[in-house]
Order: sequence, then C-alpha cells, then structure tokens
Amino acid sequence: MRVFVTGASGWIGRALVPELVGAGHEVVGLARSDEAAATVAALGAGVLRGDLTDLGVLEEGANGADGVVHLAFGHDFSRLDDAIRTDAAAVAALGAVLGGKRFVAASGTPMVPGRAATEDDPAVFAGPVAGRADIARAVLQTAERGVRASLVRLPRSVHGEGDAHGLVAHLIALGREKGIAAYVGDGTQRWPAVHVLDAAHLFRVALEEAPAGAVLHAVGDEGVRIRDVAEVAGRRLDLPVTSVAAEELGFLGGILAFDQPASSERTQRLLGWRPTRPGLLDDLEKGYYD
Repeated sequence: MRVFVTGASGWIGRALVPELVGAGHEVVGLARSDEAAATVAALGAGVLRGDLTDLGVLEEGANGADGVVHLAFGHDFSRLDDAIRTDAAAVAALGAVLGGKRFVAASGTPMVPGRAATEDDPAVFAGPVAGRADIARAVLQTAERGVRASLVRLPRSVHGEGDAHGLVAHLIALGREKGIAAYVGDGTQRWPAVHVLDAAHLFRVALEEAPAGAVLHAVGDEGVRIRDVAEVAGRRLDLPVTSVAAEELGFLGGILAFDQPASSERTQRLLGWRPTRPGLLDDLEKGYYD
C-alpha cells in the first residue's frame, strides 16, 4: 500500500520507513527541512515538504495514501503546550480526510498505580502532557467515521543505537552535566522500554493487521528500575550514583518519581508481535549513550 508517514526523519521514523519499504510498501514521508528531506529520501521514501502546522499538506499526504502512520510530535519540552495544540490540530486534519483508510498514531503507555498498565487501561496523562490523552481518544474516535484507526502506545524509553533525544538520553546528558548518575527516591520505580526496531515492526504490523479501535503496547521491557539505569550509566561514565530530589532533574524528575511499568501481553496475543531486540540495560552496556 501507499503509506504517508509523519515524523519520517525522526528517531522511530528512521527505523519504520525501511521496515515499510522492505515489506513492499510505497512510502511518502513528511519533511520540514532540507536535511529532513534528504534523510527521508535516503531511506527509500518519497518526500512531501511541510510540517505539522501545514494542515493542507497533511490532508494532501493523507488523500494520496492508503494509510497514515503519525509519529511526528514537537519535543521542545519548554513548549509542550504548543506541541500538544499542534498535534491535536494535525490529528483532526488527518482524521477528517482518511475515510475508510488506515490510521496508526503514536501515543504513550499510561501509568496505573500498583501494577503494570495494560492495553485495556485508558489513556491518562498528568501535568504538562495531560492533553495527549485527549489526542489519543481523538485518534480512536475516527473509527466511528469508518477510519481503520489504531493506537500504538510507546513506553518511556524507545532505545537503540543513535538515540539522542529520548528520555534516557536526556537523563544521561543531564547526569553528565551535573557530574552524577542520578535517580529519584530509592530508585525502585520502573520504566517500560522497547528497542526502536521492535517498535518500528509493531507500527508496520498495526498498519497491516490491527482492527479498528485497537490499542497496542510497544513494550519489550515491562519495567526497568531507574536505579539500575543509573548504576549502568555511572559505571560506564565513571560517575557517582546518587539519589536526588525530583526537583533537581526538572521535568525528568517528575517522570522518574513514579513507578509506571506496562505490559504488551495483549498486543502480542492479538498480532503475534514479539520484541526480539536487546533490552534497555543491554543497550546501555553497549555504550550507545556514552
């Protein structure tokens, strides 16, 4: 099929486009700059110039495709409100023109106190990212208009060689700046994680096979203790491993303070998807984040 991908030059997009092309799909990627356009073309995709604020361009891309994978999101953490408003408008524009086509969008796994979140749990986000729950619901509601929509909920870490902007990369960069490998509290809080290639594979399978309204979890590691992450980073970077107050780590501190494991058992049963790539701690040991 012909697939329009937003965020095609981004972290997951750079893994997804070859996955789609290798499976025989024709891909067109959204690119907002010359550099992004060159990246998308080098991956084997066609290029549509524009960004998430260009609603007419998004509609053009969706109209010319059999399916859309929506990955793009602004990751300037100082302007999250603007990013969420832009994303909400982009989802509305895409959903309005897709008709009976396929639509897969990225979201995040929820946090459920006391247990691992499952695909049955509703999207709940707090603080500055609270609006992402409304966007997730808007994606699924397009199924009411005949769109074959599904949601791939990503864990806190989508890791692998080349990760420069994910939360773990931010955490390690912040630790290097402060001269410590930091965790919050006793460090037993858990983050779910997935290798970027496993995540890309699930996006393709979702596009091809997921039923309308499906909520999927791209989770490899159900929960990695934050102290374990800090200990590996500290050993590799020769930094002391230290507990700090959440406030010392800015926006990351608020995320690190909560236990938020997630399961992908239902997704694996539904689609036969299996994470096969290295886990987060194994990737940290390989030195990708050094």
